[in-house]
Amino acid sequence: MYPRQQYSSLPISSPNLKRKMEKLGAEESLLKKYLRIFAVVTVYWAVSISLVFINKALLSGSTNGTTVDAPLFVTWFQCVVTVALCAILAFGAKFFPNFGKFPELGFDVQVMLKVLPLSLVFVAMISFNNLCLKYVGVAFYYIGRSLTTVFNVLMTWILLGEHHSFIKIFSENNVLCDKHLGEKTSFSALICCAIIVGGFWLGVDQEGVAGSLSISGTIYGVLASLFVSLNSIYTKKVLPFVDQSIWLLGYYNNLNACLLFLPLMLLNGELPTLMAFEGYSNLTFWTMMVAGGVFGFAIGYVTGLQIQVTSPLTHNISGTAKACAQTVLATYWYSEVKPFLWWISNWVVLFGSAAYTRVRQQEMEKNHKSKVIAS
Repeated sequence: MYPRQQYSSLPISSPNLKRKMEKLGAEESLLKKYLRIFAVVTVYWAVSISLVFINKALLSGSTNGTTVDAPLFVTWFQCVVTVALCAILAFGAKFFPNFGKFPELGFDVQVMLKVLPLSLVFVAMISFNNLCLKYVGVAFYYIGRSLTTVFNVLMTWILLGEHHSFIKIFSENNVLCDKHLGEKTSFSALICCAIIVGGFWLGVDQEGVAGSLSISGTIYGVLASLFVSLNSIYTKKVLPFVDQSIWLLGYYNNLNACLLFLPLMLLNGELPTLMAFEGYSNLTFWTMMVAGGVFGFAIGYVTGLQIQVTSPLTHNISGTAKACAQTVLATYWYSEVKPFLWWISNWVVLFGSAAYTRVRQQEMEKNHKSKVIAS
């Protein structure tokens, strides 16, 4: 009787035990997923904020030998570091394939020429970006470059079609349509863009009230926003030339940039500054220069990694929250006191950007469901 009682209880307890083990395994797996997401988002924040502060220090043009007042040279050096890191990773991937894959690099002139249109936009983007950071404070940096979303909408209408004129009209459903492309931006998205523009103008006004407004820095920020939007558009156009490889595109793009910056540095009058600079033997100078290049390279990787482990929407929300933290940290670090409406302008831009991201995400889901139903 005893053996039969022992074996008869197995069919009852085993399924319960199995379910408990599966539940524990699922909870442990979910915990690992959350910890991974937290780690990736933390690294993204750390790299992104550090890059801004390092670049600000590099571009400040101090006279103690730790930085040089040559913004295009600093930007050129960061491109050189990126090319060098790509070469190191490609070399390492051959001997340590278990650590990850990296495409083989070469010096294909035809590919360089095909990538050149993107490289011209890329050089303008990072040049205006660093020039903006040179002349404005880190706290105002987010506001100064806040029109990227607005330019994304404008440039999409202008560039993503044929070179024919097109007509935009308001339809009965309050949707701004491009008849030639079939592209459309909802009225809600346009309202979000208007909120961002309003926040930008309020921020500029309040920066003036605070007595720290730089007109040239603000103009550079607007131009940087324009070329950021163009960069994303041209990236999509050029990717097929490098077999859709982001790494290969980054290599050729920065390789082109290294060449394009040379005449720009001469035209900007930086050669006399570089020749007169006495800090080349300063270890701090080279440490900061290399760190800027490494963090500039790393931001591309951690951005893609954050999108991979979360989603594009979560990435945008994370970026918006990071900008808020960066602004608060900058005012504390540089001991800046800003008026109340200045802070309101930041929140207006943050709200408009987050709302636009949410609206576009809902529109994408709606379009996807419509296509699924239609098919």
